[in-house]
Amino acid sequence: TGFSLAVGRGLNDKFSIEGFIHSASLDADGMGFDQDHLEFGVNGLLVFNRAGWFSPYLLGGLSNLQTDYKTIDNEDNLLTGSVGAGVMLSPTERFALRLQYRLRNELGGTEYTDQVYSAGFQFGFGGGPRVSSDSDNDGVSNSLDECPNTATGVIVGANGCELDSDKDGVVDRNDQCPNSKPGARVDATGCEIKLDSDRDGVADDIDQCPRTPAGASVDADGCEVDSDGDSVVDSKDRCPDTKAGVRVDIRGCEIKDVIELPGVNFATNSDELLGGSEQVLRDAAATLQKNNDLIVEIAGHTDSDGAAEYNASLSERRARSVRNFLVENGANGANLTVRGYGEAQPIADNSTVEGKAANRRVELRLLQR
Repeated sequence: TGFSLAVGRGLNDKFSIEGFIHSASLDADGMGFDQDHLEFGVNGLLVFNRAGWFSPYLLGGLSNLQTDYKTIDNEDNLLTGSVGAGVMLSPTERFALRLQYRLRNELGGTEYTDQVYSAGFQFGFGGGPRVSSDSDNDGVSNSLDECPNTATGVIVGANGCELDSDKDGVVDRNDQCPNSKPGARVDATGCEIKLDSDRDGVADDIDQCPRTPAGASVDADGCEVDSDGDSVVDSKDRCPDTKAGVRVDIRGCEIKDVIELPGVNFATNSDELLGGSEQVLRDAAATLQKNNDLIVEIAGHTDSDGAAEYNASLSERRARSVRNFLVENGANGANLTVRGYGEAQPIADNSTVEGKAANRRVELRLLQR
């Protein structure tokens, strides 16, 4: 048990430095190691959310620790280093409850280590409010600035953002029509634009794709952008940098020689598709429909449980179930063949549960592009 007293200064929004004195008594429960500690030191603090009511921080520091052993005539002076963390809870601008933890370790010597927990009160002196900086020099502190990168010399409101007097979304210095009617749709110059039903920024009278999904990027004609020219628009393209001429699936990704079907599963010892397989297969059917000239083998595989002949038959029946589903959902059946490989082509170790699960699969193999 003991007490601490510290005096410090906030250098900026993040960093503080403080000097402190700490006194404590250690009761060793009659083991003959009772001690009195007197410590002088300095700590540096890295503070988060300083302007808020809840401000956590990290600390590191150096100190001189004087230890007086009560039961023997001996006294130590140790150079120690500390690391720790804490939090300041500030109901007002100047007053805070401070909770802190330090891990203290002797630098050299006996490698003395201990932990210090403390709780106390903090009061802010000085002539102004708590430290707060203004990175863009617009007169609004960072803690309140909703637009922290305002250009130099621009007039801003109390929130640090440029003024928009007619509230049309175009700041006054760029607004060529500063008196737009409330609710009017305007262009980048702040002037009202013609009707745009799908709100893509292209007026209806020139919009060649008048039902573009909300938020999609469009070209001058109002149609969704397809940056890599693979016929999959950017909003749906998961592989936006596909090379020219590459065949892609419905997500815009290159079609590999083997198309895996993760999530396609069957009932035990059956060719009945389990729930959860449908969406994967519908996507595969859509890809085959998009690339209608692909020649594909539907290859079925099993794990090594059971007789090899039975597994070959089961894998073919499962592959045929997949083919039927794909054809029912638009794939060209004339380009689809079926083959059961049974347990002959494992991709994982059949001695583990995970390996067997990986080996029980159906995949699409491209025979001709």
